[in-house]
Amino acid sequence: MTAPQTGTIRVPATVGVPPVRSRLRSASSAIGLAVVRTPELTVGAIGVLTGAAFAWVPSLWYDEGATVTSAQRSWPQLWAELHNVDAVHGLYYALIHAWFWLVGYTPFTLRFPSALAIGVAAGLLVALGRRLGGRRLGITAGLVFIALPRVQWAGSEGRPYATITTLAVLLTLVGLTAVRRTRTTHRTRWWVAYGVVALVSVTFNVYLSLAVVAHAVALVWTVAAQRRAERVGRAATPLVSRRTLVRWVVAAAGAALLVSPLVLEVMAQSKQVAWISGIGVRTLPQVFSTAWFGGITLYAAVAWVLMALGTAVPLIAARRRVPDVRDLVRAQAVRVALPLAVLPTSVLLIATALGKHLYSPKYASLSLPFVALLIALAVTLVRPRALLAAAVAVCLVGGIPSAVYVKSPQSKQDSTWANAASIISSERAGRAGANEGVVFGSVYGHPGTTADIIRISYPWAFTGMTDLGATKIGAESGVLWNQNGDLATTIPARLGEIDTVWFVGGTPKARNIEPETAAVLAEHGFHVEQQFRSGRVVMTEFVKG
Repeated sequence: MTAPQTGTIRVPATVGVPPVRSRLRSASSAIGLAVVRTPELTVGAIGVLTGAAFAWVPSLWYDEGATVTSAQRSWPQLWAELHNVDAVHGLYYALIHAWFWLVGYTPFTLRFPSALAIGVAAGLLVALGRRLGGRRLGITAGLVFIALPRVQWAGSEGRPYATITTLAVLLTLVGLTAVRRTRTTHRTRWWVAYGVVALVSVTFNVYLSLAVVAHAVALVWTVAAQRRAERVGRAATPLVSRRTLVRWVVAAAGAALLVSPLVLEVMAQSKQVAWISGIGVRTLPQVFSTAWFGGITLYAAVAWVLMALGTAVPLIAARRRVPDVRDLVRAQAVRVALPLAVLPTSVLLIATALGKHLYSPKYASLSLPFVALLIALAVTLVRPRALLAAAVAVCLVGGIPSAVYVKSPQSKQDSTWANAASIISSERAGRAGANEGVVFGSVYGHPGTTADIIRISYPWAFTGMTDLGATKIGAESGVLWNQNGDLATTIPARLGEIDTVWFVGGTPKARNIEPETAAVLAEHGFHVEQQFRSGRVVMTEFVKG
């Protein structure tokens, strides 16, 4: 047997791993192709990723605690709660209840649905923009929307505001489709779909009724523009006919009739918004920079200028003697977007000025997609593709500081609940199975709410502890929070063999019951072992002996 021959083999230059530059070029081409072919999915995926990234980092705060406690109740308990409080958020709580049943509760699972909603809203906005003004407008609007500071906030918030933006875009997209598909036919299925989506939207949040009203303004404005075009000899097939207006009225009225019981219930619970102040010195900054632009004044100033350009330039161009098709299309985009951007805030401000305090910056969330659309109308005035890409890149870079801030540990009203829970968990480590008690004082800024809200938000830090103060359990009485009873009675009655008691409460702006707690425990042989403070949360450990 002869040994196999050995030697060297020459590999052709065309065989092997492609150069790095070639691979990068291929990846870039693939990404570009995906954006061109499926921009809705691509931009939507970016929205989900930016919303979900590090969403577990910020500490929960008061409003998110309300979501957690409501969504973790049984269906009968949640139903009882909604008859007393938070009916406006009832459908949202029900959806999160089902979500927690599937995946369990953590701060990340609480916030992920909002990240998903922002991604869906971004994708739908791309679709809406494409129908109103082409691919450039749609993609630009979707990316600008993701970069808005208030969108970054909503996408990592365990509250319904991200989903409100999704429903606002969906309702508008369905309405636009209904208008276009039924211009020359008698089919009504798209108007039935519009009525159903309007019903679901307003059920989800009654403020979305303002989007329906804004659609009416857009329709009337479009009819006025059509009549002007006829007067100057530019007659064309009307986009909005009398039949269209009638069908909108029927669909909107049907949805309003069906949702009216919920609206009446929400109005009966109007005491919930008693915390909203009237028109004052803070109102202008809230409208100018907070509601849409996260309180960043420079960002807001640039955005308002772009919104003005995005509104004025198309409308002026469309009024020329011989406007081109692009001018007419972009002007119609303004007629759709502008009412949805400004009308909800205007209505809430007027109501507040008249004594019905309804305006809060977070309630302007439904306008965010249309603010982005107006900005995109200005940005896409840039014609060379390279300059347009650079302008979009500037918009995205401008949103980075806000995106970083909203994922910082104390970004939500300076809450430090996560750190406080971590301290308690660390101090209790190694005492598994120990019989310990806790007394919850009230939290900063909410004297009627006990720090049990911190336990609800971070239950693993309080596992096995006995609540020595609560006598009225919120889940059993149809209210949000537990309430303490007479500590001089409840604490001794529940001490039993407990030899370690924690007090958890808030700094000033909270009803301080720590001295009373300390006095009762001292009578039973307890002394202060150690004290901690994390932001506006105070924690004291009492030990017997």
